[in-house]
Amino acid sequence: MPLFDTHNTWAFVFGLMGNVISFAVFLSPVPTFYRVWKKKTTEGFQSLPYVVALFSATLWLYYATQKKDVFLLVTINAFGCFIETIYISIYLAFAPKKARMLTVKLLLLMNFGGFCLILLLCQFLVKGTTRAKIIGGICVGFSVCVFAAPLSIIRTVIKTRSVEYMPFSLSLTLTISAFPNVIGFGLGALQMILYVIYKYCKTPPHLGEKEVEAAKLPEVSLDMLKLGTIASPEPAPITVVRQANKCTCGNDRRAEVEDEQNAKNGKQSSSATAT
Repeated sequence: MPLFDTHNTWAFVFGLMGNVISFAVFLSPVPTFYRVWKKKTTEGFQSLPYVVALFSATLWLYYATQKKDVFLLVTINAFGCFIETIYISIYLAFAPKKARMLTVKLLLLMNFGGFCLILLLCQFLVKGTTRAKIIGGICVGFSVCVFAAPLSIIRTVIKTRSVEYMPFSLSLTLTISAFPNVIGFGLGALQMILYVIYKYCKTPPHLGEKEVEAAKLPEVSLDMLKLGTIASPEPAPITVVRQANKCTCGNDRRAEVEDEQNAKNGKQSSSATAT
């Protein structure tokens, strides 16, 4: 049996192009996990997109066992399982305890429990071409989930008004690869719209803080003036008292001079009368 079907050239060409785009999608989180490895922390990043991607790649490999001439399908999804396992391992190594436990629960529930359940049901309840169709439908469904998984961070993006922890490269490559998938493309476009809104069309938080501080300044200045007035009420009375004392001393001196002059005038008058 040949490794891949070359009878339909166009199908092979488009399949190869799809693999190239899918390869770019699988490699798009590399900058994110390089940052995680460098900082030794997952910060606000979430593991759900990578757990779902691993589950989807595993399902596609299972689907490939039901078909022939699936070399391209096997190679790209085998690589996907390998690279997604590395991403999840790095995430588990540097994630805080709560995020680590959530990731382990998702892996056990989805990648182990979910896959085993699908495998058992499809192997024992359906056969032949029907089995392949059912598995294919499940694979398509979870492929749509792969496009929606990055939206798990949407609540954080809206709450913090920041796209710092939104995996832009993953969202972009998923959007590009989703052109034949109407639902997937719509979900990818929604992610791009959110990114543009909160990356370029939002008010920087520090400006709001500056405005708040500026709004508080007049109130603080007014309080300082009030405190100054209340704390130092004594200078005005002291100044008045000094001015009053000064004036009183001047009047007393003037009165003494007038008394001396009157006394002299009285002596002169007495002398004149005696003469």
